[in-house]
Amino acid sequence: MAMLKHPKAGRAAESSELAIGPRFGIENLAIPRHELKAGELPAEVAYQIVHDELMLDGNARLNTATFVTTWMEPQADRLMAECLDKNMIDKDEYPRTAELENRCVQILSRLWHAPDPDTATGCSTTGSSEAAMLAGLALKRRWQHRQKGTGRPNLVMGINVQVCWEKFANYWDVDMRLVPVEGDRLHLTADEAVALCDENTIGVVAVLGSTFDGSYEPVQEICDALDAFQARTGIDVPVHVDGASGAFVAPFLDPDLAWDFRLPRVASINASGHKYGLVYPGVGWIVWRDAEALPEDLIFWVNYLGDNMPTFALNFSRPGAQVAAQYYNFLRLGFDGYARVQGYAREVATRLSGRIAELGPFELVTRGDELPVFAFKVRAEIPNFTVFDVSQALRTGGWQVPAYTFPKNREDLAVLRVVVRRGFTHDLGDMLIDELKRQLPRLEKQPAPAHDGSTASGFHH
Repeated sequence: MAMLKHPKAGRAAESSELAIGPRFGIENLAIPRHELKAGELPAEVAYQIVHDELMLDGNARLNTATFVTTWMEPQADRLMAECLDKNMIDKDEYPRTAELENRCVQILSRLWHAPDPDTATGCSTTGSSEAAMLAGLALKRRWQHRQKGTGRPNLVMGINVQVCWEKFANYWDVDMRLVPVEGDRLHLTADEAVALCDENTIGVVAVLGSTFDGSYEPVQEICDALDAFQARTGIDVPVHVDGASGAFVAPFLDPDLAWDFRLPRVASINASGHKYGLVYPGVGWIVWRDAEALPEDLIFWVNYLGDNMPTFALNFSRPGAQVAAQYYNFLRLGFDGYARVQGYAREVATRLSGRIAELGPFELVTRGDELPVFAFKVRAEIPNFTVFDVSQALRTGGWQVPAYTFPKNREDLAVLRVVVRRGFTHDLGDMLIDELKRQLPRLEKQPAPAHDGSTASGFHH
């Protein structure tokens, strides 16, 4: 079974050979697509073949589906190119790159109010998903250390969590205790979280910025409820904050919101440097509140790269370029710069959501005033088109706006979502509105919906 083949990556009618016209002094030739050719090609010919095929990819600037950074400054591009050959794991060979990683961890520890940021415990990862899994492993190991019985560990979270948490639970034999969405409650709340906790609960995951609608989960309320739960039962349940996006937004735009290490029950925080950390993929970060939150027996020491180095990761070798780019952003922007960039994104999101609400057929689910991300639906009284029709229609203008349904107990709620990232301007928002206005007359003339979601654009994290 070809596990990594995307449904759109291959076509049944695709030829097994790639026909190349005469160029660079080479006559017409056919190159096999799916096996190695016998001889070599000139570098410029090979480049042009790949370059031309990639032209058929979507325009990243018009992709409102992805949270991932699609634009950086030219200086950051150049810096990353200079670091492409550096292996992040080889801290003996690249000590300055390792030092930049340490500085980033300390910067984040201070930004997230760790009790003692000078002795910050954390590391970079390939992305927020790996960071979340490392956090989950630490929660499970801490539970194992204190657990006296033989129960099976469980992790409590809302059903709206990113798929990495499903992977964690599956790969490391942890029961997922998922709180379904109900009615107007579209993410985890304190009462629902505590109701599923027991002596085998390794932790509660609170999401600072749901990928389904951009909303913050109430981290402080969850922590307060767990405090009361411990007072009643004696069971101490730590909280992990999945701040994949929000941990790079809330500190700058919502400084009075208590969600981080200011809450003693928060044991760890993960974030995506390649989302609102403003770095190209892939880099993530995981920080623990102190050394005790990361069990020492999870850390490996290796000496075969020239020094005895600690490592806690799911992989080994990975590029150092993204870490250098993260530190560049911290230097370049500072606190005020990040606040300006994220504030502009929220401004674009709230203005754009407001204009979409004014169009008539649409109703907002969220408006982009937490994460600069919002979701909207087609009004119930509109009988002749769905969000999936809208998504397909927008694709004709080059726009990628995902349509999807919410998870269990609200599968009836189908929405479109817009992620506003760095590089998405008011002008681009106006262009999206113009395209919606251009498509609506045709959609409104449809006798019935044309798409039910089975062939429309899917949900993207």
